[in-house]
Amino acid sequence: MTDAGKLKITASGDREIVMIRSFNAPSALVFDAFTKPELLRQWLLGPPGWTMPICEIDLRVGGKYRYVWRNVNNGNEMGMGGVYREVAPPERIVATEKFDESWYPGGAVVTFVITEQAGRTTVTQTILYDSREAREAVLKSPMESGVTAGFNRLEELLESFTKRSVRNLL
Repeated sequence: MTDAGKLKITASGDREIVMIRSFNAPSALVFDAFTKPELLRQWLLGPPGWTMPICEIDLRVGGKYRYVWRNVNNGNEMGMGGVYREVAPPERIVATEKFDESWYPGGAVVTFVITEQAGRTTVTQTILYDSREAREAVLKSPMESGVTAGFNRLEELLESFTKRSVRNLL
């Protein structure tokens, strides 16, 4: 797999991107970080200078989610949402993805597989785009730097919970 702190991104087939990142945290905590608005708002922000004023989650099959990010420097917003197709805590989430003003053609289906081994959790995120053209547009975008920045914040958030848990034991 990957080392904690290292994001691995690969193209797969004609229409997929696979992203893998490991964290030194239990899978239940990682799953919560992906599904609880109060946690998502702290890390799913992309590059510095963005906030998430809207983070709505109805975590059930057929439930919807909606995220809106705002650039604090210029006020620009970017929104997206989708519908949950599978929800299996703390191991798997499958949902559709569609941006309000899509910068790539069509939408996508995103699958998160969360696996824990010896207190270390690996997140494998597979994004299946509607077309090869869409996947290629995303690969050419600054997506990697945004995902890396977000996952780095997630790592810090998870570490803060781990440190609190250790202090509570002492």
